[in-house]
Amino acid sequence: MTPSTQASPTTATEFSDATAAAAQTSATPAIRLTGITKTFGDTVVVKPLTLDIGQNEFFSILGPSGCGKTTLMRMITGFEIPTAGSIELAGSPVDNVPTRKRDLNMLFQSYALFPHLTVFENVAFELRVRKAPKAEITRRVTEALDLVRLGHLGDRKPDKLSGGQRQRVALARAVVGRPKVVLLDEPLGALDQQLRKEMQIELKRLQREVGITFIYVTHDQEEALTMSDRIAVMSQGELLQVGPPQEIYDRPATKFVASFIGSCNVIPATYTGDAGQAVIAGLGPVPADIVPGTPAGTPITLAVRPERMTVSVSSPGPLAAAGVVTDAVYLGDEWRYGIDLHGGTHVAATVPSTHLGPELAAIVPGDTLWLSWHAADARALPA
Repeated sequence: MTPSTQASPTTATEFSDATAAAAQTSATPAIRLTGITKTFGDTVVVKPLTLDIGQNEFFSILGPSGCGKTTLMRMITGFEIPTAGSIELAGSPVDNVPTRKRDLNMLFQSYALFPHLTVFENVAFELRVRKAPKAEITRRVTEALDLVRLGHLGDRKPDKLSGGQRQRVALARAVVGRPKVVLLDEPLGALDQQLRKEMQIELKRLQREVGITFIYVTHDQEEALTMSDRIAVMSQGELLQVGPPQEIYDRPATKFVASFIGSCNVIPATYTGDAGQAVIAGLGPVPADIVPGTPAGTPITLAVRPERMTVSVSSPGPLAAAGVVTDAVYLGDEWRYGIDLHGGTHVAATVPSTHLGPELAAIVPGDTLWLSWHAADARALPA
């Protein structure tokens, strides 16, 4: 990977401010993919897609194993050649540019640190290969280690570090050359759950401070929601939706996106023709966020998050659905109810523990509960 050859600022703050300012004043995407496709024999691994990733953006590519996200990343790096389409890096075509000459860097789950080198020398390795001046190497490596809060461990070997510290060293090595883009391939996968949560915040902080575009490939929805400015959701080689985390979560474009991102009730229904209403089979009308222009009688799917459902022991009004409780589970901060609607669909609803009144606390399997929600919280999707 080739680091930028621009002049070195004297402090991490100056580096961050200068890079962020450059990104904000430029409308040129860090990465532009146009009609990118990848096939292996008769198998289409990545279907044609067009996508811009902005400068200084934390962009996540999210999807299950085998969806094509890693292949897409490998095409950006040059490890795979697209079957069709073109790739631009900061406005310049790189279709025929080898990986080592693309101004980007990668961070893998394995970290790939040299065990015989100190932390300082691991981070300095790329700059030494490029024969950067000694003073510049010292300045850049010190800056990078300070950014990841490991300046005091420069003389240690990797085997003397914790998993989180090794990951930070790998991050410092990835950004020390100041590439235009850093690609991260599920780098938190080897860490335990608590450390992963801590490192999610650290990664986002680092990305903001260095002002470099991060492209993060993951199957973990929590990671993507926590860190990303925007998320691209993929399934079976297709790009299904791109948007900010809240938009992806609150307004999914497909049933797959609704089900894959967080917990979601997917309820078969039919549009009644009345604005903001749909009918669930076997039940009366319920609120729904209907796409304008949908013909009356159209089969649809309602996507409703469990936490957006209001649970009560009696009917709160005409636009409500009743069902039989199948289970009531205490999860610490919330109670989760499984409910079989009278129309035959199973749904889940959650109630914060602090909001659980005596009536709901007494609910047991076999009891009847009523569910209601706002129309804006019931996204109508194609059936």
